[in-house]
Amino acid sequence: MNQIEKTLSIIKPDAIERNLSEDIKSIFLKNGFQILNEKKIKISKEEAEQFYLVHQSKPFYNELCNYLSSGPILVMILTKENAVSENRALMGATDPKDAKEGTIRKKYGLSIDKNSVHGSDSTENAVKEINFFFKD
Repeated sequence: MNQIEKTLSIIKPDAIERNLSEDIKSIFLKNGFQILNEKKIKISKEEAEQFYLVHQSKPFYNELCNYLSSGPILVMILTKENAVSENRALMGATDPKDAKEGTIRKKYGLSIDKNSVHGSDSTENAVKEINFFFKD
């Protein structure tokens, strides 16, 4: 059943550095997402480690945390029907080389690490990730 969901989206340091925020936001809006909230922040390595705790056992964990904390990021709460799966489809595969034409990562991603955007991978994680950045 289609359901209005919220998901977290992060425009990562490589995309911020290249001034792609507005281009990426317009892709979300053109695809029917609403941006409920957004803020540009810089997080510490420790905060990145907390955020990516789910990946702690993976070999790329340290690089991922270093990267996310390497420069400003734009965190957004997106909403629409099936927001989590729709956002994941729109972002494309983690590795831009494997991403389909028309996806954000195909268009803007530089590498598997610098792939320009993050999106929640489940509705459960979306709640956790939104709360991580947007504590009321």
